[in-house]
Amino acid sequence: MPEIRPFRGVRYDLARVGDLSQAVAPPYDVIGPDLQQALHDASPYNVIRLELGRDEPGDTDASNRYTRAAKLLKDWRRDGILVDESHPSLYVYHQTFQVEGKSYTRKGFLARVRLEPFGEGRIYPHEETMSGPKADRLKLYEATGFNLSPIFGLYPDPENAAFSALEHGIRDRTPLTVTDHLGVENQLWPVSDVETLAAVQGLMADRSVFIADGHHRYETALRYRADRAAAGELTGPDDPANFCLMMLVSMSDPGLQILPTHRLIQGLPFLTSGKLAELLSPEFEIEDFGEGPSGCRAAWQEIELHGDQNLLGFGTAMDNRWCTARLRSDATMDALVPDHSPDWRSLGVSILQEMVLKKTFGDLKQTCRYVHLIDEVLEAFHSGACDLACLVPPAGMEHVEAIASNLEKMPPKSTYFYPKLLTGLVLNPIR
Repeated sequence: MPEIRPFRGVRYDLARVGDLSQAVAPPYDVIGPDLQQALHDASPYNVIRLELGRDEPGDTDASNRYTRAAKLLKDWRRDGILVDESHPSLYVYHQTFQVEGKSYTRKGFLARVRLEPFGEGRIYPHEETMSGPKADRLKLYEATGFNLSPIFGLYPDPENAAFSALEHGIRDRTPLTVTDHLGVENQLWPVSDVETLAAVQGLMADRSVFIADGHHRYETALRYRADRAAAGELTGPDDPANFCLMMLVSMSDPGLQILPTHRLIQGLPFLTSGKLAELLSPEFEIEDFGEGPSGCRAAWQEIELHGDQNLLGFGTAMDNRWCTARLRSDATMDALVPDHSPDWRSLGVSILQEMVLKKTFGDLKQTCRYVHLIDEVLEAFHSGACDLACLVPPAGMEHVEAIASNLEKMPPKSTYFYPKLLTGLVLNPIR
């Protein structure tokens, strides 16, 4: 595995900011305008002012939300709102949450991880990235000199040995506890015991890392380091720009949840269940599950029960009917996307993308939105917000590992690791 390091994180002084729940935020890429405003209103010290500041009239290259974030960060450090950890630490991080009425606790730890270009080491991506978010994050990195939010990395550890060694160091210690806007309980413990840190580093030495979330931030960190190196500004192998802030979770952690990402399609207003069955039947076996919410839930229960990637669900708003569609053979996918591996071609999202949204209906990416819960699908039907709902089985960790190890990337929106990691619990200086 790439080298992990303890570090002196920068954290809020609770005596100055009060309730830390009012000062943290989710990562920038899941914050809409309403939540952005709510976080601004929650506290004058909310990290949203650094992570995703507001554009203002009259902004220029010399004065904008990035420069304001840099000045505010500097002011907060000078005034003791943000303070440096006393000793280099790894940070145990628990998140307790509910999904569809069941409670889970995901456990991992925050560390600095030495950067490695994709394809040149043992850090693997699994999804495609876009240029816009990377340009935005690079401006923020350059202005502030900080990683404000952690990248989410997964590593194979069937026995959970590395985390168990670290968790041993927090027994009988009281965590910092924060409840976020979604009701997720977040707990944090710094661990600075030298022997414990050395044991964890040793146990992690031979493991790979698969990026679960934060691909844009990781690629931005690579670009930031390259720019610093080109300018002759790196001080050596221990320069903080050679590392990124990462949350590391074992693939065997029982609280690790990957939610499905269902597709809601607009642009097919006259599509009925009968017509859909006619279009799909040459390649798929169709089974009708009735109409309304009961039909939707029955189709989804069938998908969950079988757990097969080649079984999809569909709802047509025109007649409010639901069905499942099982791919009969791999042959068509083999012919459609021969350049991809069998692992990639067997994914439910790949089958949906290539054989339904592209081959059957044409590329409808511009009319597609994404949700994760059946209640969200039903709400879209009730409000008339979609014409076709596509229910997709979630990818498993075995799919992420296999496809990333092939140096392939899954189709967009293949995985949704819930919950998101909070921004503001620990900040990481990169210069």
